[in-house]
Formats: sequence, C-alpha cells, structure tokens
Amino acid sequence: MTDIRELNATALESHLGELCRILIDSVSDGAAISFMAPLAQHEAEHFWMNEVRPSIERGGRQLFGAFVDDKLIGTVQLVIALPPNQPHRAEISKMVVHPDGRRHGLGKALMSAALDAAKHAGKALVTLDTRTGDVSENLYRGVGFEQAGIIPDFAFDPDGAARHATTYMYRYL
Repeated sequence: MTDIRELNATALESHLGELCRILIDSVSDGAAISFMAPLAQHEAEHFWMNEVRPSIERGGRQLFGAFVDDKLIGTVQLVIALPPNQPHRAEISKMVVHPDGRRHGLGKALMSAALDAAKHAGKALVTLDTRTGDVSENLYRGVGFEQAGIIPDFAFDPDGAARHATTYMYRYL
C-alpha cells in the first residue's frame, strides 16, 4: 500500500537512514540531483540535517515522503519561502524515488501532494528544473508542467564525466 506523508523535522530525523539510502542509491544510479558519485553517508546526512531540516523548521520548505508498506521509498520537497518579490511562487526540489521503486506511480503521487500543498499555501506558480532529456521530464509534463527554456552545460552528471543541460519548467495552479 502506498502512502504519501508530509515529514516534519522530527519525522525527518526518525527516517534519516532511509532518506540517506534513497539519496545515495539514486546518485549511484545516475540521478542528477546536485550530488556527485559516490555520495558518502556523512554528505547525505549533512544535506538532510543541515540544509533541509532547518528550512522545514523555519516553515520555508515542506518534505513529502512516499511510503510503500511503511517503508520510505521516495521524497519531494516544496520550497515555499522565496524572495519577497516572489510570494506567489513555490519551487519543486529533489524529486527522488529510490531506483527499486520507480515506474510504480510514486513520483506522480509525490508531485500531486506537493502541488496540492503549494495551492493550499496560496501559490499560483510552481517551478522546477531537471536534467534535459531525463525520464523525469515526462513525469513533470504528465502533471501539467511546461518547458520554459534550456540552459546548456548547466551541471556535471554524477559521475563527473560530462556536463548536461537543464530544462526549466513551470506550472500554474
């Protein structure tokens, strides 16, 4: 059974091992989510505890988890605290499903939860960026995102062998 839950700072801590596993295994599998492979456990822990958790505690970010049979298998973040001239906008960050859990609708379920939360927070526009040509582009298009533009050579692939372009996307709520 699949269950999408919002994870507060306490829940983040209690699921830290699973969160790190999702991140490490996804980067190892080639996910372009800002990290280089191999991603060390302490780097993953630092990300969750020192970057994501404080933002959740301040109310600037929401973290959603996809659970299958009570096991955390995917996450997405909704960044709601943006600059003062962008109160109408939210941003999707780190949409990640563990390699073993892909192609089962978890990404779509996570995105639906994040978009519902954005709407509930009074946001009118949601943006994101993704590696150009990545399978995630189809997911984002499938939940209503449109392409805004592409920036070439935006970031390195996790293995450091090549740079890839990124596609910026948006969706009105």
